[in-house]
Amino acid sequence: MPDDIQVFNRQDAEVIKKEILYQGFCQVERYTIRNRLFSGGWSQPYLREIVSRHNVAGVIPYDPKLDYIVLIEQFRAGAMLHEGSPWLLEIVAGVMDRGNSESYETLAKREVKEEAGLEVLDLMLIYDYLPSPGGSSNFFRLFCAKVDATKAPKFCGLAEEQEDIKIHVVPSATAFAWVRSGKIRNAPAIIALQWLELNLKNVRRWWE
Repeated sequence: MPDDIQVFNRQDAEVIKKEILYQGFCQVERYTIRNRLFSGGWSQPYLREIVSRHNVAGVIPYDPKLDYIVLIEQFRAGAMLHEGSPWLLEIVAGVMDRGNSESYETLAKREVKEEAGLEVLDLMLIYDYLPSPGGSSNFFRLFCAKVDATKAPKFCGLAEEQEDIKIHVVPSATAFAWVRSGKIRNAPAIIALQWLELNLKNVRRWWE
């Protein structure tokens, strides 16, 4: 027989105290919290530091007519702390302002234009997910965008945001192989490409 599943929600966790430790590109907050236990009752109060990040819209631009995927390559400071090149192959992604004043769909279309130089012809929701909920508040909404890959430039990005982006337009089979070989090393791109590989026939049928 299946185990009983106890469902908790936001009312089953309590913020006792919140402190702001640092404000910059990110904000670091310290929380004193407690939460309900699976065995019953409440935990003792404990501390957690959370990196407060803007919410993100991520987009994998796909041309169903040519069966090509548009990927971007750019430098990532955090990748310097690990082996391998800090220039990563990624999907398009952009952060929402603190006030969440635009929709994720609007943000996704704007970022495809800014980072890949392409117009979004249609947009399909893939997933919502939390990249690192143990230490970050970051929320990610992932899309697949229909584009005309023949119009992609060689380079893109906004100079005022220190973006220096190289565009890669590759057959879908090549991009999928890059995931399997480890050439693509960041989670949003891996998730998006694996989803597209699983759903490729349906996506092409829908958009062609």
